[in-house]
Amino acid sequence: MTGRRRILSEGLGTMLLATAVIGSGVMAERLAGGNIALALLANTAATVAVLATLIGLLEPVSGAHFNPAVSFIQGLRGQLAWRDVAGYALAQIVGCCLGALIAHAMFELPLLQASTHIRTGPAQWLAELVATFGLLLVVLGHRRPADAPWMVAGWIGAAYWFTASTSFANPAITIARSLTDTFAGIRPADVPAFIAAQFAGALLAVLVARPLFGLKTRRPVDTAQLLDEPQPLSSNPGVRHDRSAAGHDLPQSGVRNLAQRAGADP
Repeated sequence: MTGRRRILSEGLGTMLLATAVIGSGVMAERLAGGNIALALLANTAATVAVLATLIGLLEPVSGAHFNPAVSFIQGLRGQLAWRDVAGYALAQIVGCCLGALIAHAMFELPLLQASTHIRTGPAQWLAELVATFGLLLVVLGHRRPADAPWMVAGWIGAAYWFTASTSFANPAITIARSLTDTFAGIRPADVPAFIAAQFAGALLAVLVARPLFGLKTRRPVDTAQLLDEPQPLSSNPGVRHDRSAAGHDLPQSGVRNLAQRAGADP
């Protein structure tokens, strides 16, 4: 898959995800009649449905990271070249911010906003650490590509309700949500601490996933040149098979080359 297509996939996916998160929050708040629990339930349902759909749709194109923390960890593990990590992260942030603008336009709100929703304090930061830790544990540990959509979306949906922060777990969406003074917003001043907690949770997940799932760190491999395939949400070596992250059959020569370049046995 060409680099442009993968970047486009990440940008488009995050744009639609942010549009859904923010737009459903606006709609839920308008229809819930002041019932915050009902509004959160509606917001959760829309987010889960869109996230699962987008992962299923775009994972074969880019791996469907939609999250700079996920791309960073895959770069740290050698599953994604650092230049691709940077490209993914930029596309994800820009896409999420565009999603906020689209949501505002659809509901006839001012396009440019800054949130006044205060989300700060140790409890909120711990919540983001836990939410991102669990997300990355799912990303790194799921064994079948077909499981990624429902497992990732299921974790996020549940974490909406058991974390004090309602589970942002994504630096790009956190930035975008600072640009909307609606139900889903977060005050810009609170964003840096949220992002720090998210990356801390992601790094902690790697430390736990290594012994838990037998993950190994590999030196970066340019998979676009080797196999013309994107890097998946996970690369769990617990199951050996000659299939890509998207579930496509790979030629034996491509698998051998990838293993040799990564420093693993063919």
